[in-house]
Amino acid sequence: MAEFIWNAKSREGQERSGEMEAANKDIVMATLRRQGLTPLKVKKKPVEIHLFPEKVSEKDITIFFRQLSTMINAGVPLVQAFELAEKGSNNKAFVKLLKDLRNELEGGVPLGETLRKFPDHFDRLSCALVQAGEQGGILDSILLRLCTYREKSQALKAKIKSAMVYPVAIVTVAFIVTAVLMIFVIPVFGKMFADFGSDLPMPTQVAIMLSNGFVDYWYVVVFAPIAIVLGLRQTYKTVPGRYRLDKLLLQLPILGDVLRKASVARFCRTFSTLTAAGVPVLESLDTVGETAGNVIVEEAILNAKESITQGQTLSAPLTASGIFPRMVTQMINIGEETGSMEEMLSKIADFYEQEVDTAVDNMTALMEPFIMAFLGVVIGGLVIAMYLPIFKMASIV
Repeated sequence: MAEFIWNAKSREGQERSGEMEAANKDIVMATLRRQGLTPLKVKKKPVEIHLFPEKVSEKDITIFFRQLSTMINAGVPLVQAFELAEKGSNNKAFVKLLKDLRNELEGGVPLGETLRKFPDHFDRLSCALVQAGEQGGILDSILLRLCTYREKSQALKAKIKSAMVYPVAIVTVAFIVTAVLMIFVIPVFGKMFADFGSDLPMPTQVAIMLSNGFVDYWYVVVFAPIAIVLGLRQTYKTVPGRYRLDKLLLQLPILGDVLRKASVARFCRTFSTLTAAGVPVLESLDTVGETAGNVIVEEAILNAKESITQGQTLSAPLTASGIFPRMVTQMINIGEETGSMEEMLSKIADFYEQEVDTAVDNMTALMEPFIMAFLGVVIGGLVIAMYLPIFKMASIV
């Protein structure tokens, strides 16, 4: 199928224009004639080339789910709701996604099954909730619950990213500044000190020696960090590599605690949302494990599922895993005994989301003095090492 731009004249002599999607130009002209129009000009729509093509973001989908919930609640048919959403969006990539979804719906495929055909945009949780909402006849309220979940999940993800990006950005800037000093600045001082006529101070000699190493092996300095990053990414794509890296992340002194709390919050929020929607526990645990974000946590959840199939409670295997804090497993145990699992999980998620906020703020505040000290020692040390011979020469004069 291609898009065509057409101009035509009506029976009354009025000129009209528009766009049409068809297999070829002849089909467009035949369609116009059937509509009582005389084709004047039909040509293919030029292909637009974008350097930065538009993408469908999580925010776009969350807003759409909220709009869809409102329209369903107002009695708008599902296909018509998609048509209205298409007209209201300026994101061409998102409009195309909505059009593909609408074509599936027009073919009689339920919304839940339709979403499963687009796994790049709709995760397993969204598909499971929508399917449960369709089966229970409460799709509008389920979509609202899904929107709330996605908003909280996105806020939590943003917090984790900020916790990881901040130190990496500072260390990267420090590395670049140090490399520039070593490769471009210190060699100038080295040439100047070569004719100094006396022994250089030990710190200056060390700095010049390191600078010579940076100059001689500049390609290692430039490409080694890139190779390390690419190597880690490729390692993370393998099952053993991802297992080792996820385990290492959870064992890190400060960041590991933040990631553990984030995983607990995500587990409880996802499980609570699925439980409230009436999704069976075993199916919920499959979905929760997939959205855990950490292989070690996912393994603990799937082991819990296996224990439940053998007649055990959920809290027992979670306690045995050592991943989940004691307070969490105790509250889950209380929820199982009292039949208030959904409410208990929601409270745990609220608590740990707040804990993540506090932990990220504390980590940032704790790292700032260490980073400043690091920058002061490295960059300040280099500057002092270069000026020591000058101070020595001034004292001799």
